[in-house]
Amino acid sequence: MLHVPNRECGVSPPSFEGLYKRHFDFVWRSLRRLGVPRSFVDDAAQDAFIVVHRRMPDLRPDASEKAWLFGIALRVAHDYRRTARRKPALSLDTDTVTSSEKSPFETSAIAQAGRLLERFLTTLDDDRREVFVLTELEGMSVPEISSALGTNLNTVYSRLRVARERFVAFLAHEGR
Repeated sequence: MLHVPNRECGVSPPSFEGLYKRHFDFVWRSLRRLGVPRSFVDDAAQDAFIVVHRRMPDLRPDASEKAWLFGIALRVAHDYRRTARRKPALSLDTDTVTSSEKSPFETSAIAQAGRLLERFLTTLDDDRREVFVLTELEGMSVPEISSALGTNLNTVYSRLRVARERFVAFLAHEGR
């Protein structure tokens, strides 16, 4: 793909292929953690990158690629969750974690922790889940999240604080 330099800032925009290679895993994980049913995550990721391809000219050179991509993934996840509520599908998902390097106990513990995290994420409203996923699971900074969500910085901090408090309470309740 031939790049045309951005004459305003002298920076060449990223290619679609480069964005896809660098961030596909991030988009896939984000969709899953934002509540897209496992059986639909691959389709949702494909849909997200169709939107990315169409909206490439909208990506500002000074913007965070991850924040921009998360905004797209957020809207796609919302659409898939809304569709799933209207038409529940039969899930063929398995909760297996495979690795030849881990013992059966380790494999079971990892799978159990993943299921516990998924259960917790379903207890949060969309706003808090988004912030929790981006900070705690994706390692994004609060300013990046604020930009991605188009939300006030203090609002992001507040949502994160509440989500963390609920996580601690959830773990305490589960540990009984």
